[in-house]
Amino acid sequence: MPYQSPLLQTPGAVAAAGADAPVAGHYGQPVPEQRALEAGRAVVDLSHRAVVTVTGEDRLSWLTTLSSQEVSALAPGEATELLLLDISGRIEHDAAVVDDGETAWLITEAEHGPVLAQWLESMKFMLRVEVTERTGDVALLGSTAALPEDLPGLLPVVWEDPWPRLGPGAESYAAVEESDHPAADYSWRLTLVERAQLVHTVETLQERDWQLAGVHAAEALRIAAWRPRLAREVDEKTIPHELDLIRTAVHLSKGCYRGQETVARVHNLGHPPRRLVFLHLDGSEHTLPREGAEVLAPAEGTTATPESLAGERAVGTVTSVARHHEMGPIALALVKRRVDPSAQLVVRDAAGTEDAASQEQEPQFSFYAAAQEVIVRPDAGKTVGRPQGDFLRGRP
Repeated sequence: MPYQSPLLQTPGAVAAAGADAPVAGHYGQPVPEQRALEAGRAVVDLSHRAVVTVTGEDRLSWLTTLSSQEVSALAPGEATELLLLDISGRIEHDAAVVDDGETAWLITEAEHGPVLAQWLESMKFMLRVEVTERTGDVALLGSTAALPEDLPGLLPVVWEDPWPRLGPGAESYAAVEESDHPAADYSWRLTLVERAQLVHTVETLQERDWQLAGVHAAEALRIAAWRPRLAREVDEKTIPHELDLIRTAVHLSKGCYRGQETVARVHNLGHPPRRLVFLHLDGSEHTLPREGAEVLAPAEGTTATPESLAGERAVGTVTSVARHHEMGPIALALVKRRVDPSAQLVVRDAAGTEDAASQEQEPQFSFYAAAQEVIVRPDAGKTVGRPQGDFLRGRP
């Protein structure tokens, strides 16, 4: 039976959708929850996320050989992020990593946990490592501030998101300087607790004037920080460069690993075929577009309106969307690299298309004006030599 968090029984809890369906999207007060989370006085139930541990003397050097990240000298308590890529350099797994001196803890999306554990198990060979999926006995709580250390059920393991700080061997693909990055003050922590104590842990926090916030609050803060997420921004074609993940999840000078050739060639000789953008959506609508909605761009010299773009082909896809308590409706989207960075965009959401098709009716579309902010630069990736072109597609 699919997992459902016990905290969904909290009065006012409304379940989220998609990958976050097992936990609450909000608890009846989305805006106050988001403000409390941003202020460091709220906690988010992320008990549906997966946890995989690696123990043994060779654990860190072994993870280094398999992944995009250099973790062989990772200090106890130090947090980082690693990617496991396919042979073409496309992202298969993205894991938050923290080591406690004896165990490397890997945190990932729910559906990736069993697959990640199975793949790591298949790569052990004769090395001194043991892989264990711990999702059944360990749960996660998200927060922007440190939780009290004396909480019941708390494990002494906390992952502090390194985003957007540049890690060793990293490089920024963003269009802004580090001091101007919207996540310059971003803080996000994942704290591990005993799953059997989850409800008791949260109740104790509430007794100390903390409150529960739903994943909608966490998503709004994440999107505002331009922080990509495996369950949202990654599809079967995504390479790290498109999401600015070179800054936190890739060491460009480390030894060989699967997919490294693509990472190096795109970085040194080409450009990623797509780029992540931040969208300010039209706030006059009472609805939000769905994840997967199409992004449209006007032809050069024309103005973007729903009428002018109604028949246009999509130049991108909305990957994450939320309503921010200050900025209003916001989104992340992946668009083609050549989309004009100054263009006013339109999001076309084909809500109700399936129902219309079943009744042989014309699909009804909702349109949202969208002002873009560049996250990944259109010219990002080429450090030497190659003037233009999509490396992965082989086109000039």
